[in-house]
Amino acid sequence: MTKDEQYMLRCIQLARQGAGYTAPNPMVGAVMVYNDTIIGEGYHERHGEAHAEVNCINRAIQNGQRDLLLKSTLYVSLEPCAHFGKTPPCADLIILHQIPKVVIGCRDPFVQVDGKGIEKLKAAGVEVVIDVLKQQCEELNRRFLTFHQKMRPYIILKWAQTKNQFITNHSSKRLLITNEFTNRLVHQWRSEEASILVGANTALMDNPRLTNRYTNGKQPVRLVLDKDLKLSSSAQLMNDDAPTIIFNYHKQQAHGQPQYVQIKSNASAVLQIINALHQLNIQSVLVEGGAQLLQGFIDEHLWDEARIITNEELTADSGLPSPQLIHHQLISEQQILSDTLKFYKNLQSKI
Repeated sequence: MTKDEQYMLRCIQLARQGAGYTAPNPMVGAVMVYNDTIIGEGYHERHGEAHAEVNCINRAIQNGQRDLLLKSTLYVSLEPCAHFGKTPPCADLIILHQIPKVVIGCRDPFVQVDGKGIEKLKAAGVEVVIDVLKQQCEELNRRFLTFHQKMRPYIILKWAQTKNQFITNHSSKRLLITNEFTNRLVHQWRSEEASILVGANTALMDNPRLTNRYTNGKQPVRLVLDKDLKLSSSAQLMNDDAPTIIFNYHKQQAHGQPQYVQIKSNASAVLQIINALHQLNIQSVLVEGGAQLLQGFIDEHLWDEARIITNEELTADSGLPSPQLIHHQLISEQQILSDTLKFYKNLQSKI
């Protein structure tokens, strides 16, 4: 691994600390290096607050290294912005401090950046190196990149199943499949995504809250596909713990709690939901069930990741079979007591 790659890897490590807090902005980390010594670090901590480059430069100055900025290299995992948003352009700050060299992990596809930051730096005489650990940097911001390149949210499918691949049994009681440690991990997953989606049957049978209760982090927007508005106003999904959006055939209401988005009965519900989420600037969705809704995403080839939890010590005599993935590849596997967690990627996404 080269020195540039080592420092970029540190940028990625820093950026991950913003997981669940920066959306709809990307996660970004930055490192300032002088003579093979790190003199400042920073990451984008929260949406609307200072970007990684600003925090990194400020930290170097706080460390008494302002004069060394003139001889330093700034490493940053994503192209510096060149536009005024909630904060001023980072490219301008880099030029202001006369930092002579910038090493960038990957280009920012957001229309207001998309190479403009690189062009501005080069025009000011800054040496720019791009695409260092590009694949890892793009993987870090796969939600952000998918949203801006494919014009849809990043889609994660998740379900838990018995060893013989049932997600529910025929009992009136909810089938508890995962252990308490896996449950906490699932809540962490919820905190990392912009939204979480279930179908009406799951909402009616389980009466879930769909909130993050076991880890620090934000609450995802709760989404329900309830075509005929069967869900009761007393359901836990209707409380004020987090915003809720109901996709249905009958009602449109863009204010209050919950909100309603009307979809057409003669078109794909999955595709309409995905298009609506893009319009609502929701960059990712965790689809948690039920089986029919999950299979709908699979059959439409509209998913990016699947996370399947199997309790290896639990079987069911009968029940609702698990969804079946197609055109998938196993990426990794994890064991938490009796639960096996398998992570897959889609090899044939429609868009």
